[in-house]
Amino acid sequence: MAEINFGTTVSLAEAATLIAGTPMNRYLLEGEPGIGKSSIIKLLATMFPTHNTAYVDVPNLDLGDIAMPVIDRETKTTVYYPNARFKIHLGKPVITMLDEFTKGPDPVKNMLHPMLEVSNPRLGDISVHYESLTFLTGNMSGDGVGDSMKAHTRNRIIPLHVRKPDADEWMEWAMNNDIAPEVIAWVRQYPHALASYTDSANADNPYIFNPRKAMKGFVSPRSLEVVSNIIKTRAKYSTNALIAAMTGAVGESASRDMQAYIEFSDQLPTWESVTTNPRTASVPTSAGACAIIVFGAINKVTKDTFSPFMEYLERFEAEWQACFAINIAKTPAKQSIAFGNKKFAEWVQKNEDLL
Repeated sequence: MAEINFGTTVSLAEAATLIAGTPMNRYLLEGEPGIGKSSIIKLLATMFPTHNTAYVDVPNLDLGDIAMPVIDRETKTTVYYPNARFKIHLGKPVITMLDEFTKGPDPVKNMLHPMLEVSNPRLGDISVHYESLTFLTGNMSGDGVGDSMKAHTRNRIIPLHVRKPDADEWMEWAMNNDIAPEVIAWVRQYPHALASYTDSANADNPYIFNPRKAMKGFVSPRSLEVVSNIIKTRAKYSTNALIAAMTGAVGESASRDMQAYIEFSDQLPTWESVTTNPRTASVPTSAGACAIIVFGAINKVTKDTFSPFMEYLERFEAEWQACFAINIAKTPAKQSIAFGNKKFAEWVQKNEDLL
């Protein structure tokens, strides 16, 4: 993970609390490619369930995509009506994300400027609902991907440097979002794959985005989700096609290392054998294979299979038992199953020293 200086970077969750806490202000979330900046609109939507949401892809807008003049024949004047994508016409508060604002054409940015005002924000001639939230996203200028902003725009917004999630943060998210266990296990073993190029110690890190190097693929939270989709459906592809797709998603170094975890996974006992014959199903010995079993179980386990899996897990080393217990307790979708299971309660009581 990159070195973090207190007060100079924020997490996505911290950025969301700032946006939610001061809806009259406009925050620009700046960060490396693929770290999840755009996903913050979903987080805000859970915080404000009665708001509409509007995702606006600024670089792909033309002036006519924002507002158009409409003729009032009685007054012989024109007024600007906003495009429906902004949902301002519906009369409800809107969470508006001006995505990749810093890559947009200057005329488009200028036309969006009234939405950035603290008092009476508007689009065209229609005011934005006073409870609405509007925020911007973009990459850092050092990323070298075409971001820019003029002084009169920057004076209207509050830039926030959003850091990458570290491996633990990403893994917690991954276990709640159906990411392939092979990918989670790989990140656990290679946490530096989520480091930042802004940390000088990672100048030669082969996995991460680095604007000073020519790269076809690199590891980011976004590309890890992409490669997860490929790995989960690998039975449909030839080995050659699988490797080519993985390399395109996360780069050659990460793809090569992930292949070992796929081989582990393909040699493991089936979930059916684990839950049907927990006392006789084979137990892996390598750390990588154990990690795949544990993280895969967090996604797969149900009320009916929890007890037999706990019986199987008792044959693992204590480290892996604790890993499962800690992580399933942090997974909202599985908490009630775990805490309502007698075997899990007995394990926790007997192994409090491991938690």
